Amino acid sequence: MKQPKCRICRRVGAKLFLKGERCSLPKCSMLTRPYPPGQKAKRRPSRISEYGKELVAKQTLRNWYNLEEHQFKRYVKEVLGTRGKGEDTRVLLIKKLETRLDNVIFRLGFATSRAQARQLVSHRHFLVNKRVVNIPSYRVKKGDKILLNPGSLKKSPFQDLSKVLEKQQPPSWIKFNRKKMEAEIIGEPSFEEAAPPAEITAIFEFYSR
Repeated sequence: MKQPKCRICRRVGAKLFLKGERCSLPKCSMLTRPYPPGQKAKRRPSRISEYGKELVAKQTLRNWYNLEEHQFKRYVKEVLGTRGKGEDTRVLLIKKLETRLDNVIFRLGFATSRAQARQLVSHRHFLVNKRVVNIPSYRVKKGDKILLNPGSLKKSPFQDLSKVLEKQQPPSWIKFNRKKMEAEIIGEPSFEEAAPPAEITAIFEFYSR
């Protein structure tokens, strides 16, 4: 059962902008009630255990990328299986999450949240290398070209799209042609640019218990 998005943010104690721009409104519950749901406001926050910190880190990143527990756990376990092979596991996890097609659509500005991006991909609004891809977890790679389906241009989610895209700055590993509504993957995501809102090593500790 999915939790209301505002309750998720309050539970982890951080604004994850799960509703997109609406999270910036003055009535955001993280501003009016900055404490976990089901509790009353406290002057001093209670101490949290190491396990609690790891759990919060895991929930924060999982919800930030709009993933179910089984999906997120699979990504983490895959990365943990590469330990000792030279690559920074923190970077590897972020690369896996950032190169999901739904995340790319969000980063480009076609959607105001990753949840909306996932829905748009599922509804067959995007092409990858001239083929419709409706799998949000599809992983893009260098050289891939992502195009808004020409048949979707007049549909409601994409009204006034050019004005919206002007405000969006895609990450450096994605080249975006706004006139053609076409993006090309020209590199790999960096940990610093992705700026994950959680301590990745704490997440690894959680799943290593």
